[in-house]
Amino acid sequence: MNAPLKTAASEPTKQTLDILNTLIGFNTVSRESNLGLIEWVRDYLERHGAVTRLTYDAERRKANVFATIGGAAGNARFGTVFSGHTDVVPVKGQNWDSDPFVARIADGKLFGRGACDMKGFIAVCLSRLPFIDQGRLHTPLHFSFSYDEEVGCLGVRELLADLKQHEIRPTGVIIGEPTSMQAVIAHKGKRSYRCSVHGHAAHSSCPHLGINSIDFAAMMQLKIRDIARRVRENEANDYDFDVPYSSIVTTLSNGGSAPNIIPDKAEFVFEHRFLPGIDPREVFEEVKAYAEREVMPQMSADGAQGRIEFETLTAYPGMSTPADDPLVASALRILGSERARKVGFGTEGGLFGEAGMPAVICGPGDIVQAHKPNEFVTLEQLARCESFFDNFIASANLNAA
Repeated sequence: MNAPLKTAASEPTKQTLDILNTLIGFNTVSRESNLGLIEWVRDYLERHGAVTRLTYDAERRKANVFATIGGAAGNARFGTVFSGHTDVVPVKGQNWDSDPFVARIADGKLFGRGACDMKGFIAVCLSRLPFIDQGRLHTPLHFSFSYDEEVGCLGVRELLADLKQHEIRPTGVIIGEPTSMQAVIAHKGKRSYRCSVHGHAAHSSCPHLGINSIDFAAMMQLKIRDIARRVRENEANDYDFDVPYSSIVTTLSNGGSAPNIIPDKAEFVFEHRFLPGIDPREVFEEVKAYAEREVMPQMSADGAQGRIEFETLTAYPGMSTPADDPLVASALRILGSERARKVGFGTEGGLFGEAGMPAVICGPGDIVQAHKPNEFVTLEQLARCESFFDNFIASANLNAA
């Protein structure tokens, strides 16, 4: 049985705007602590009947909050999670027209760091909570708000480990990353690496006495480009993605200390964004083997021996939720859509999926506005998110009755 759907208003409620204003006011750039925001959210959730649990990073400077209402909240083995991250990207060096940590409304848009990615979604979840008849919730409803998503989906790993330890097993997750309120069921995974090339310094007039780290770093980068071309040509494509193949690119490169010195160190960063189902280890092992077998044997001079080292910077899995999953069907019906999308940007969805919780990504705002100066979310998108949230809760209650 399907519940009648609530039509979205043209603007969000005052409650959502007030909460979003508060959330933006917390500077939760990833290098900063998010405890002020998390403790405010925890207190809000508990005032409205939620059972909460916090998980911290090693320094206890940051925390995730996981909260449950309804359906015997203490026995939270089922139900859907509404999930978002609390950290935002830096504003340093960006030319903002106003204070990025003070919400500003103009021309039907709300501006502020995190307005789109993704405090707008969190504000909607919190603002709608008081209007839920918790006595009618047949299964629990959960909220998951994490730290350090922007720097590698770090915080959610601690949260998921805590849920596993305590046998809390929700059945699905709505992740409110900005998708213009369209349902997304798949995204690519990502691995990024730093490659450090250590050579041997010499006067540039005597290059034969040095080991030129920049030269050998260039060899590595050309090999990576060749691998990327081969992968693009030979790997099976998925044309539901804007970029239908796994991409491998060098994104940062630097080396040397002076124009007249053979550089003794160079380093670069490369990333691999891979389609769901692809094992990224194969690409990395090929790059590493090339360094060990082809490049390093050439790195010797004047009695010195060079070396190449790798460091993994980012690693999160791709996400692929089956199109016939009940959570997908429910989201599409509420949104009035026939088909879900796939996107190139990453989320915590792959980690939830690995933990046995299929995910749908659906949130207010457009990803093209994220991470930019004058980041914004439209008021219309926030209103659509409110409608989606209310309809999802109403449908879940009716269908479970």
